[in-house]
Amino acid sequence: MTELFSKYDVPAPRYTSYPTVPFWSDPPSTDDWLASVNRALDEEGMAWSIYLHLPFCETLCTYCACNTVITRDHGREEGYVELLNREWELYRQAAPALLERPMRQLHLGGGTPTFFSPDNLRRILVPILERVRVEGAGLDASIEVDPRRTTRAHLEALHGLGFRRISLGVQDFDPEVQRIVNRIQPYAETARVTEDARVLGYDSVNFDLIYGLPKQTRESIVMTARETLSLRPDRIALYSFALVPWIKPTQRSYKDEEIPRGSEKRELYELARELLLEGGYQEIGMDHFALPHDAMAQAHADGTLHRNFMGYTEVRTRLLLGMGVSAISETPDCFHQNEKAFPVYEKKLRQGELPTLRGHRLNEEDRQLREQILVFMTRFEVELTAEQQAEAPTFLATMIEDGLVELAGQRLRLTERGLPFLRNACLFFDQRLRRQQPTSRIFSQAV
Repeated sequence: MTELFSKYDVPAPRYTSYPTVPFWSDPPSTDDWLASVNRALDEEGMAWSIYLHLPFCETLCTYCACNTVITRDHGREEGYVELLNREWELYRQAAPALLERPMRQLHLGGGTPTFFSPDNLRRILVPILERVRVEGAGLDASIEVDPRRTTRAHLEALHGLGFRRISLGVQDFDPEVQRIVNRIQPYAETARVTEDARVLGYDSVNFDLIYGLPKQTRESIVMTARETLSLRPDRIALYSFALVPWIKPTQRSYKDEEIPRGSEKRELYELARELLLEGGYQEIGMDHFALPHDAMAQAHADGTLHRNFMGYTEVRTRLLLGMGVSAISETPDCFHQNEKAFPVYEKKLRQGELPTLRGHRLNEEDRQLREQILVFMTRFEVELTAEQQAEAPTFLATMIEDGLVELAGQRLRLTERGLPFLRNACLFFDQRLRRQQPTSRIFSQAV
């Protein structure tokens, strides 16, 4: 396996979308995007989801590749609440069926959503929740929280609004790793928020962990896994550290020798994985684990697991509406991203415009390949077209020879041995990447 990790440790997308953002073309205008939203809402049985991006953080975690605004000025909350309210009103007016079709999912990410006070979180959410329709299984509402910035009052307010899932940013429990990535977070703070959430009645607590961080060792990742097991979160995301210093210059502060790479990095994952499996967790999709009772484990067993810009989710909706600076949205035939530069995002909204930065209108090939990648990323096997059946033995010859994938009739299957190389296998479907062959670095390493 050491040789395989070295062999396949090449840049590859994480495939939370297809086409991936660097290969978007045929951008829609704002009117084109709204037309796509309304087409999606016209579909029979349509339900939709919403993602709110809250970008503020008090301090910068140097590993982070998210779109953030670093500030200790909590006075900025008020202005951002107003901007989100304006954006929601623009969508509500342009797509009135948003109030008629049921909303299934609501997720707050960042940044640090709990940078905002409980009252300001209510001011963001109430104008949406008091108007939308929720039915059937009810609303799946979740939020990413930083335990260092999350109080019991935050959790009480969110629970009162219908939130039942929280995701705690943990990353690593080792003090030296925390120091070098500028995220000092004692175990006791994580334990406090976990316990408060359970007492208040949250159904699912997730921990986000990262392997491959600078200064991580075999001993430290084992310690982190054991500390995690002691708190027994319902689900765990064990992400690969995305080293992208050409995008996030703060990552240049790490020395090369401090960063685990290749087989050394993957060993950290395997050590943690072994402990989690022994602890009763099920491995789900790529780098996710859940206890058998959790909804994600049930979706995996039922074959209904989904993947989008928010990662793996147990509910699929055809419309994901992203609001907030840099937020990404999708419909069956279109992607749309808001302005990433905060001043431009603010200016457009104050002028009464949706803050469109870019997007992509999917052609028929895009839609077919997006569906195949989604199925492969969630079920580890997918049916191939006749053309793909003819091409796969050549393109995937090395992976077949190494026992990572197999062709069985009209289907491509990922083997258990091939699970660490899922991103590599998905390259077979990525026609845009294969055609353009970028000469500069775009993606993080696959392993």
